[in-house]
Amino acid sequence: MQRRRLWPLYRRLVGARIRSAWQYRTSFLTFAIAQAMVTTLEFSALVILVSLVPSLGGWTRPEVALLYALAALPFGLADLFVSSVDRVPQYVQAGTFDRVLLRPMPALFQMSALEFELRRVGKAVPPFAVLLWALPTVDVVWTIGRVATLAMALVCGTMIYAALWIGTASAAFWIVATEQAANAVTYGGEFANEYPLHLYRPAIRLVLGWAIPLAFVAYVPSQHLLDAANPLGMPSWLIWATPLVAVATLGVAMLAWAVGIRHYQSTGS
Repeated sequence: MQRRRLWPLYRRLVGARIRSAWQYRTSFLTFAIAQAMVTTLEFSALVILVSLVPSLGGWTRPEVALLYALAALPFGLADLFVSSVDRVPQYVQAGTFDRVLLRPMPALFQMSALEFELRRVGKAVPPFAVLLWALPTVDVVWTIGRVATLAMALVCGTMIYAALWIGTASAAFWIVATEQAANAVTYGGEFANEYPLHLYRPAIRLVLGWAIPLAFVAYVPSQHLLDAANPLGMPSWLIWATPLVAVATLGVAMLAWAVGIRHYQSTGS
């Protein structure tokens, strides 16, 4: 199928999913509110922790709030648009992924559109509110360059989280029952990303910060924007590697997905 035809088709499929979900308004709103409440509770725990100390790893409370927003908001956006691929293991185990491959559309496109859930937007609302509060609160002179850096961080962070979902979902083509391991990487990685990276032990920093690489979602952009405490001694130019890292991470995830599709052999039933 020609790529220029995918966007109109995506809008129609997602629109149909939204109209279908809205038929059950109570369920829709309850789930969205529950998602927002859970995310708010996570931020509340961070607020309580920061309130007990004058700073967290040398970062002030507004700086930690901005770090949280840059970690959680891209995660909420990726959760809304991409996280439906986490149902791939269920499709593979049930043998229904065959139907996805028989349709004349890319499999990843189908999983993102046909399983779209607008009610997941609740996860993105609290960090967006925190971002609106943190921006005028932190001690930063907001120039055009800094605003562009902030926008770049949000876009690249969403790409990196999307890559995590696609990459972990691809493991289902080789390994049975990958859901919990995938959640540990995606949800666990996002939770760890809400705190300054230098607080963790070197081994954890190596895995979560650079191997995966979640440091480029929030920590590197926040440190650049805020000129905050930098115990790791990161160079200032590292922020400009963020787009390259995001593209490379997403490229690796897409490659793993493509290889997994070729490896898929159905259930044999």
